[in-house]
Amino acid sequence: MSFQGVDYYDVDGMLEPEERAVRDMVRGWVEEEVMPIIQRHYVDKTFPSELIPQMAELGFLGANLPEKYGCAGLNNVAYGIIMQELERGDSGLRSFASVQGALVMYPIHAFGSEEQRETWLPALASGEKIGCFGLTEPDFGSNPGGMLTRAVKDGDEWVLNGAKMWITNGSMADVAVVWAKTGEIDDVGSIRGFIVETDRQGFSARDQKGKLSLLASDTSELVLQDVCVPDSNLLPGSGGLKSPLMCLTQARYGIAWGAVGAAMACFDEAVSYSKNRVQFGGKPIAATQIQQIRLAEMLTEITKAQLLVLRLGRLKDAGTMRPQQVSLAKRNNVNMACECAREARRLLGANGILVEYQAMRHMANLESVYTYEGTHDVHGLILGQDITGHPAY
Repeated sequence: MSFQGVDYYDVDGMLEPEERAVRDMVRGWVEEEVMPIIQRHYVDKTFPSELIPQMAELGFLGANLPEKYGCAGLNNVAYGIIMQELERGDSGLRSFASVQGALVMYPIHAFGSEEQRETWLPALASGEKIGCFGLTEPDFGSNPGGMLTRAVKDGDEWVLNGAKMWITNGSMADVAVVWAKTGEIDDVGSIRGFIVETDRQGFSARDQKGKLSLLASDTSELVLQDVCVPDSNLLPGSGGLKSPLMCLTQARYGIAWGAVGAAMACFDEAVSYSKNRVQFGGKPIAATQIQQIRLAEMLTEITKAQLLVLRLGRLKDAGTMRPQQVSLAKRNNVNMACECAREARRLLGANGILVEYQAMRHMANLESVYTYEGTHDVHGLILGQDITGHPAY
């Protein structure tokens, strides 16, 4: 059964014609190209890399970056809608596009030289090159400022040593944006970004084994052992922890939209199933009080989240969005999606654990989304500091 959509408050009426056109295009593509294959890839624990050329051709990669670099040049609401519709298919698919655009292309655009932009952005937008983002380390996730990766200047080169963990696209990447300290190990202000081609000697990527979530996603550990890059690979505008955090703000914005897509998928499936699943007395479970209350709660929370991200997108397009507002949206919407996925799985009963249904796949994926790009609790502390003026971490 095709996706029916969730729009209880006529959010569609608040979108511009171009934004609706983007939504319809991506929604149709996900229905035709993603849904028939995503179950197989999830079970096989493979990323659907055959979709990358199509995603590039349709402008999904770095969609809100300028057209002069081969990107779509869309506004941030349209970009968010793309993330929403991709995650309706699978969190792994949205993660791929989010990393490529917000964590690789964005820092090159924001902190790179014009030569770096002209070299890398068109290749990344076209899918000719795949990128990954090296910030998180085995012992430093929520505290990225504690990173141990070092970059030491040696003549006209930089020598990088360190390890990065939980890196989306890591094993398939042609290039990595790696963050390293160029000064003393406790000098957070010395953090700089480097463009590191993955075929350089001393660079290796290993698949993350044992995942129970994001199975249709490439997750890796990166190891850099005396990796030499020329000085021209340093992102000249980067400096301090603020630079990678600015990248994370871009990614978190997309996640806030993406989570809505996952929740919509679960709700749509739950409504359809409840109308067709007949139980006691020959009536559908949709006619029972408990399932109606369950669906009403899901619809309410999805509607609130839709309004939240649309307002956030308008603020971003106006240039007035604050990182703390992104924290609120990421925190709320991912938690909402986790609850919707869990409730949908319960409504489906035993069938809810089967891969032919979406709910459990989304439920498992969203547990990772709940944690990455700033955990639920860390975003709560960001908001707490903004409210009180006192940091609690």
